[in-house]
Amino acid sequence: MNIAKIMTPKVFTVLLHEDNTVRQGYELMKEKGYTAIPVLDSGERYAGAVTEGDFLRFLMDMDEGSCGLRDTTKIGHIMRRNFCRPIHIDADEDAVINAIIQQNFVPVVDSQEALCGIVTRRKLIEYLAGRLD
Repeated sequence: MNIAKIMTPKVFTVLLHEDNTVRQGYELMKEKGYTAIPVLDSGERYAGAVTEGDFLRFLMDMDEGSCGLRDTTKIGHIMRRNFCRPIHIDADEDAVINAIIQQNFVPVVDSQEALCGIVTRRKLIEYLAGRLD
């Protein structure tokens, strides 16, 4: 399997950076309707993903007088780094299938851990269905 043929390239992927604020992240997630978004570090390397649950936990832990924290707290402080583990661009088909079973999208990274793009369940299913024809 050539992952590059079925992945959505980074330039077409909705992304956040660790230094984006919680407000920016939440607004982007709400606008796009996604349940999780990949997060990059300052070197454009894949750092993890932020999810609806991360935002909910952050908001539930805030007390009423700390609403300003949404504008100052960074995504890097609320995201889970072990959620949505990446695969390498040269991973085999089994690795892609096993990863996509666990999560809605699979980040694809190069040897420097830089994000190349993502593989979605839809793209993988379309690819596998095409092989049946």
